Amino acid sequence: MTDQPDGRTDQLAAALRLPDLAVRTLGGSVVWANDEHFAERENLIRPGPASFDPTAFGHKGKVYDGWETRRRREPGHDEALVRLGVAGIVRAVVVDTSWFTGNFPPRVSVEGACVDGYPSVPELREASWTTLVSPSAVRGDAQNVFAVPHEGRLTHVRLRMFPDGGVARLRVHGQVVPDPQLLDGELDLAALEHGGAVVGCSDLFYGAPTNLISPGLPRSMADGWETARRRDDGNDWVTVRLAAAGTVRLAELDTSYYVGNAPGWAGLRGSDCADREPGADDWFELLARTRLQPDTRHRLRVPASEQVTHVRLDVYPDGGMARLRLWGSLTAAGRERIERHWRDSAPNPRGDDG
Repeated sequence: MTDQPDGRTDQLAAALRLPDLAVRTLGGSVVWANDEHFAERENLIRPGPASFDPTAFGHKGKVYDGWETRRRREPGHDEALVRLGVAGIVRAVVVDTSWFTGNFPPRVSVEGACVDGYPSVPELREASWTTLVSPSAVRGDAQNVFAVPHEGRLTHVRLRMFPDGGVARLRVHGQVVPDPQLLDGELDLAALEHGGAVVGCSDLFYGAPTNLISPGLPRSMADGWETARRRDDGNDWVTVRLAAAGTVRLAELDTSYYVGNAPGWAGLRGSDCADREPGADDWFELLARTRLQPDTRHRLRVPASEQVTHVRLDVYPDGGMARLRLWGSLTAAGRERIERHWRDSAPNPRGDDG
């Protein structure tokens, strides 16, 4: 990890717990790179850590699980453009050079841009870019972590290597800022892409709880949240802050791929705490404790109609859950909050040439 001044360690650690806005499973894409002679640019945003096979060689040389350019024989630098899966405020960047030991770039920089719609590569290259990480030294075969002191909403990032080399993964951790124009009618209030966030969890031994609210159907048992086996009388739980205040009408509790390790039962509680995290006395029942089946997508009506800002999923006693969907609608106050966040996160129109 890149050294940080005193007082910033906890803040950076919190930023690294935020979702990766660039990862492929959230809809990110590496839309362009000036060179990818040795290893494909798309590897930059693959989920999971980079792998390495010392025996793998192709026609162009050693096969790496990352993005690698040829050795430069002229002045300049190499760069890649990444479209974030969702717009957001970036808090930290990780330039992961795992397995690149004699071929990593000596320095890198990262810039961000906010471009509406679906711009082409030429339009992106002409956009106004803001410096997120100024040209900085990096280590090989390491997680190079950088805090990002930038408040504006971003849709794209640009990674530059000086002058060339290889990077295994680019992680762009931040807070989702949903577009209010796209949040009409019934929607999944817990969805990460709508601004939902995991804010509490009893156990994350086998899987990240953010997987619960990630897009798409689960792909394997690794693509969910699973706890260790409990040997006491308690139960495991996870708390989700919804995109904004709303009313939940339908819950999906998906145990897909969890066959011998699904929870036996689950229940939902809600809380209405717009400006703080809920306390022990703030919860009320949304869905009574309900029996679950393994490897099943349960779709359950939620009888309660109270406004909620947070939902707690309790699983009994432990086990794995692939997805949590909370379908409902925003309240007027919830919609106004999202619209205000969108306005407040508008980027500086002048930008920075980077």
